[in-house]
Amino acid sequence: MSITINKLEIENVKRVKAVKIEPTAAGLTVVGGRNEQGKTSILDAIAWALGGDKYRPSDAQREGSTIPPYLHIVMSNGLVVERKGKNSDLKVIDSTGQKGGQQLLNEFVEQLALDLPKFMQSSNKEKAETLLKIIGVGDKLFELERQKNEIFNRRHAIGQIADQKKKFAKEQPYFPDAPKEPVSASELIRQQQEILANNGENQRKRQNLQFLEGQAADIQRKIDDLLEKQKVILSDLETARKSALDLHDESTAELESNIANIEEINRKVRANLDKDKAEEDALNYSNQYDALTGQLNDVRQGKIDLLKGADLPLPDLSVVDGELTYKGRKWDGMSGSEQLKVSVAIVRKLNPKCGFVLMDKLEQMDIDSLKEFGAWLESEGLQAIATRVSTGEECSIIIEDGYVKGEEIPEAKATPTWQEGVF
Repeated sequence: MSITINKLEIENVKRVKAVKIEPTAAGLTVVGGRNEQGKTSILDAIAWALGGDKYRPSDAQREGSTIPPYLHIVMSNGLVVERKGKNSDLKVIDSTGQKGGQQLLNEFVEQLALDLPKFMQSSNKEKAETLLKIIGVGDKLFELERQKNEIFNRRHAIGQIADQKKKFAKEQPYFPDAPKEPVSASELIRQQQEILANNGENQRKRQNLQFLEGQAADIQRKIDDLLEKQKVILSDLETARKSALDLHDESTAELESNIANIEEINRKVRANLDKDKAEEDALNYSNQYDALTGQLNDVRQGKIDLLKGADLPLPDLSVVDGELTYKGRKWDGMSGSEQLKVSVAIVRKLNPKCGFVLMDKLEQMDIDSLKEFGAWLESEGLQAIATRVSTGEECSIIIEDGYVKGEEIPEAKATPTWQEGVF
């Protein structure tokens, strides 16, 4: 159960002459007043009483007073904390009468509860590190953050290359009528020579036809004497005629044109190959970019899942890119009320036993924000003792010239006479 402050008495500390306060058990107790009346002195006195000598004000004793400071605080767990005498020695007494010291207070007094500005004025990174430390996921989140940054940088570089490749491919000329492979001059010449050789063979066959026809004419003249020879020659003649009918000469015009234009053809082929390669490279880098985007999303989801599973001080509290966020907003984007709410929640999480927090200078908050913050404190069972430069109705008490306004000013005395734990 969280421990809060039930009652406090302060005498002769800084600007405070004599003040007795019973703070609201859960919610906001606003100590109001004009400047230099002793409001902040009250908070300094509480911090000194509960936090130890490191919080002792440099000029602790009220100027002009011959009586040393006197601090008396009763906690909700029954502990009575006192500092009094020439040396302001600490005395801690529990409900059974047993005495203790600062070590007993340290068990439930969170240091940041006594010095909330120390947290609020820390850097965004330090705030985030504090949160991650108390929820126990700092190391894991740091590794995910490192992976995210590494993948993001790789993806950014790949994306730039992919864009360059796409632009380069788009600018390349393309010739749809060009061959897929570069043309070889020797191959074209070989094809031409093959056609010419085939045509030469056809010419030879034509000449043979003419020769046979001449022989046939001679035999015809000697037909009476050479009937058998005539039959053979006529048979050969018939065969030669049939063979000649199937012959067809091929044109070398296309090959001759290709040979003449080989450089232009090959230029187009190379241009097409360059464009194909550029498009292939662009697609490859685009695929890599998409794959890295998937990895980046996985890491981001891992961070979200890690924080979702953590025991956070407040809903909607998170760490994004190494900075503390609340409801999606970074620290400088939060309202003053939200900043206080986040700070108090984190302080409570640092030491759940500590149910109170001290706040100075709440005049930055308007009345509605003040009420909203007070309602949240009450709903959380938290106690806040705060100062505000104001004498309005929102103030729980008003400090005036070191006293609580409206209360009877006690007579001067050499030593305090209030009993421990009794007002």
